[in-house]
Amino acid sequence: MKGLLLIEPLVAFYAFASFLVYPLVPQYVYRRLWQDITNTTYPVSDNTSRCDPSNTSSHNEEVQKAASLFSLYTELISIIPSLAVTFILVAYSDQRGRKITIILPLIGSLFYALSFLAVSFFELNLYLLIVSSFVSALFGGSGTFLGGCFSYIADLCEDGQQKTLRMAGIDMVIGLLSGVASISTGYFLRAAGFNWPFFTSALFLCFNLLYAVFILEETLQRPLDAPLDGSLRRTAMHQLAYGAYQLFAGASRRRNVLLMLLLLLFGSFSFANMGGHSMITLYELNQPLCWNEILIGYGSALSMTMFLTSFVGVTVFSRCGVPNIVIILIGILSVMAGMTLVAFAKTTLMMFLVRLPMLLAIMPFPVLRSMMSKIVSKTEQGALFACLACLDSVNNSVAIAVFSSLYAATVTWYPGFCFLLSAGLCVIPLVLLVIVGLLGVDESKEAEVLIPEEEGLAGDDDPLLT
Repeated sequence: MKGLLLIEPLVAFYAFASFLVYPLVPQYVYRRLWQDITNTTYPVSDNTSRCDPSNTSSHNEEVQKAASLFSLYTELISIIPSLAVTFILVAYSDQRGRKITIILPLIGSLFYALSFLAVSFFELNLYLLIVSSFVSALFGGSGTFLGGCFSYIADLCEDGQQKTLRMAGIDMVIGLLSGVASISTGYFLRAAGFNWPFFTSALFLCFNLLYAVFILEETLQRPLDAPLDGSLRRTAMHQLAYGAYQLFAGASRRRNVLLMLLLLLFGSFSFANMGGHSMITLYELNQPLCWNEILIGYGSALSMTMFLTSFVGVTVFSRCGVPNIVIILIGILSVMAGMTLVAFAKTTLMMFLVRLPMLLAIMPFPVLRSMMSKIVSKTEQGALFACLACLDSVNNSVAIAVFSSLYAATVTWYPGFCFLLSAGLCVIPLVLLVIVGLLGVDESKEAEVLIPEEEGLAGDDDPLLT
């Protein structure tokens, strides 16, 4: 039976299932640590007893430090396996199809959700969650999943503008469904506790896995008569290494410089953006905000609307002929303004309003992915998105680890320091963007340069393969 070449439903259900869990993870860890450190039950209905400065028994700062360090340990233990698996799978998909990069991360995410459900339901040791994070990383993470999805779209789209808009559409779908999930978590948590959201997430991931295995059509088909002996596997691994090497070795110096600058721009912006956003939930739980699960849900949902508004921004700006460089610039300035305001937000109203400047913060990501996809050959799409997925995984893990340790060190004297640092780090992608603008990115010219080189890719007589 012929399947569907439609990746958006898969991304939608993945985003919904993931964001039923992600906003709850720091809250669950925070509550468990509160119980362990204070030997008291967490005050769910009355936050004033938890945040009253006159209450000398308050252990807010100690719990904040412990929660941020828990996040640090989780990221450190999962970064290496996730990075290795991401690069291998997404690059290997050039030879054996994209579905493997989608199915394995779904299995890992399902294991992660079931682990949380078990720890929550049976009240197991909290640090088993770190072990589950490591095991889940062995299947690849969200970087692997999204790298496979973007490679899948790159296979289907021939037109440059169509590729940009469809990649932006993926970000929009993520934002829309994760926003709905984020709003649901607060009410879900208050009505049914932690167990039901984790169970619901696992159900959606099971459905997603079935869709990926049985309904989603493969874009790259391996020949049915291809043998599966050890010789073929060795050749495939040679082609994997060759694909990553050829991404830079098989093109002109100018294209390599542009590609490297765009990768650095993508990475530095991702680091600053993820680092700041990863600490927002802990900041909201701390004094003087002391948000409950309902407010955190609404805040997370409002943050997720940036995916939707960024998609609208990319669409409108692209239709109006605004240069890609300018679209990226607007997105970087959006993050700088938003993070600066978060650092000084002391009231609930202000904490909601600081999300408004960040409504276009996601625009640089689909535009940069599309720009890089256009300047490499079609046979290098998997290698490119493997690099991007690895870069994204490294940035996310390192950013969360670095900002978690900084938050633990600065929470006692200025909790907003991490957000000022995030805004300051955005200067790096701004400088790189200026350099890219001065060099100029003529995507059609770069594509023409690549055409004659593609004929010799992965030939049987290539010394790297023999």
